[in-house]
Amino acid sequence: MPFLVIWEVTRACALKCVHCRADAIGRRDPRELTTDEGFRLIDQVRAIGPRPPIFVLTGGDPMRRPDLARLVRYATETGLTVALTPSGTAAATRARLEELKDVGLSRIAVSLDGPTPEAHDAFRRVRGSYGWTMRIIEEATALGLPLQINSTISKATLPQLESMAERISQLPVTLWALFFLVQTGRGVGIEQIAADECERVLNDLYELSLTSPFGIKTTEAPHYQRVVWQRERERSPLGPPSGAVERRHQLRAPRGVNDGNGFVFVDHIGSICPSGFLPIPRGNVRTSDLGDVYRTDEVFLRLRNANALLGRCGRCRFREICGGSRARAFAATGAVMAADPLCAYEPGTTEELLPPA
Repeated sequence: MPFLVIWEVTRACALKCVHCRADAIGRRDPRELTTDEGFRLIDQVRAIGPRPPIFVLTGGDPMRRPDLARLVRYATETGLTVALTPSGTAAATRARLEELKDVGLSRIAVSLDGPTPEAHDAFRRVRGSYGWTMRIIEEATALGLPLQINSTISKATLPQLESMAERISQLPVTLWALFFLVQTGRGVGIEQIAADECERVLNDLYELSLTSPFGIKTTEAPHYQRVVWQRERERSPLGPPSGAVERRHQLRAPRGVNDGNGFVFVDHIGSICPSGFLPIPRGNVRTSDLGDVYRTDEVFLRLRNANALLGRCGRCRFREICGGSRARAFAATGAVMAADPLCAYEPGTTEELLPPA
């Protein structure tokens, strides 16, 4: 069953981010799911299994929906844990954040893509976004909302990674989530880091995780799972990572959450996709049940079958805990089960450090 269900409640957003997978627009799309359709989607999410998934409302900028508090309240009353990813704009006022907290919002996630106002605003392409992001952080902290920071790793942002880590350490952050760019949406024209650079970054993140006061997770870099296994086996060759280690590194045993595997995405018009970075519609919540699509659709089933992986990913003994980014493989090759080009690992080179087959 999915660990995460993400609903893109709107594509409307005042920012013009260079990497935006949604290619966000200035106005709301009249085809968006209505409030009542949103309620029915929430019912589907709650019914998807005995253990309810985390339900994330994203965009665009979800603050552009005037019914947002009603949606959060309904989801919370249904029994879901609800998180929100507002854009760094003036729409995320103290009053609205307080209203959302009052109706049950559990967590806020905001994006920070540069250690300075100049760097962040250049990435978001709207002057003042850094300042608004800092205000959201301050208000969320004052309201007692756990805070997640999302940052993008690309060729352009890589030189700032150390400075970003220092800046993040100064903030009241629960989790730092690093998105390794997938060339989709506006991100098609942005240069990714190389595979060897990715390997260095993942090892640097592991080192940081040993001392940081916040958790660290990666998005579209599931090979962080492999790096953690390797490094932890070096530290303790007698066994796999402990539960404490898995919590510290945000691992999801036995395999990390990946596109269509523990993860499902619903876009603003109801299309059901493996993720926002793998926009292959496999149904629509207006006509199909979300849980049925996740459980029975052929693409979702294939994405959860590690033995169907191709190339180096298919030969890799770490495929059960990693699996490679299916979104990046699709963006690069058009094949969802192809090898992830951002992974530098050669299968069979560290057999003594392998997890159980």
